[in-house]
Amino acid sequence: MEFKDYYATLGVDRTASQDEIKRAYRKLARKFHPDVSKESDAEARFKEVAEAYEALGEPEKRAAYDDVGKRYKQGKEFSPPPGWESGFEFSGADFANGPDLSHSDFFEALFGRRGAGPRGARGAREAPHGPGSDHHAKVQIDLRDAYRGAQRTITLRMPQLGADGQVQIIERQLEVNIPKGIRHGQHLRLTGQGGPAHGGAPAGDLYLEVEFAPHPRFRVDGSDVYVDLPVAPWEAALGATVTLPTPDGSVELAVPAGTAAGRKLRLRGKGIPGTSPGDLYAVLSIALPPADTAAAQDAWRALAKTFGTFDPRRSMEA
Repeated sequence: MEFKDYYATLGVDRTASQDEIKRAYRKLARKFHPDVSKESDAEARFKEVAEAYEALGEPEKRAAYDDVGKRYKQGKEFSPPPGWESGFEFSGADFANGPDLSHSDFFEALFGRRGAGPRGARGAREAPHGPGSDHHAKVQIDLRDAYRGAQRTITLRMPQLGADGQVQIIERQLEVNIPKGIRHGQHLRLTGQGGPAHGGAPAGDLYLEVEFAPHPRFRVDGSDVYVDLPVAPWEAALGATVTLPTPDGSVELAVPAGTAAGRKLRLRGKGIPGTSPGDLYAVLSIALPPADTAAAQDAWRALAKTFGTFDPRRSMEA
């Protein structure tokens, strides 16, 4: 995917104020509007300009775009860094799918199709005497916290427009109770932690969309958890009881004799807890001892002699 330089599209510097970005957009929008422009590619250019302004004209999106841009290396294929949006606090609509708007793949890879927030979250604009706006953010938690529940301190970054017209990041910390059994994609509602209100009205709420931080060993699919389990050839052939790490501690697992690589051993109810708990699957692979000594090489030769008629590629024959 190609990285889109929205600043170049609007012809402004990265240090441009929000007013400068707005003026540049209006000038280009008039120039390329399909109803008045004589340019052959007016419609395509108009869409590019509109998308660039949607990303940069809103301080919150601009801050997120700038954060990703700092980590992008010129000339490389672009894909959003895992969890890039975690910790950014936005006002109004969340990352849920909304109307089918015409955006580039690049835009949707960053922002999704921004639609109505959870439970009809209120918009970013507060009425003069109305309640505060709802805010939302994505946060990453450890998979282990979903197994046991936890209280964690999280740091949120809220993009705001400064007096100089530049976007600045304000940080705040919150104590959050993570309930046991929470799933990826679920929301935690923090009452009164959203946008401030006016005229004595209640503050908005903060919705935290939970996602699991990448783990080097475990993979999550809904409420089920997968872990790769390497076994020695003799354990797979003869059967064995091995120690299997899980997010909730180690368990002893019986590997049946004659187990082949790729077999999934199911531990019922050992996935993410809940009223209907998920399962944990151990996906077996065969780990081969190295033939790095003369004795080890002799042992492999003896094994080959013992199973001289064994052909692992017999199933591939026409």
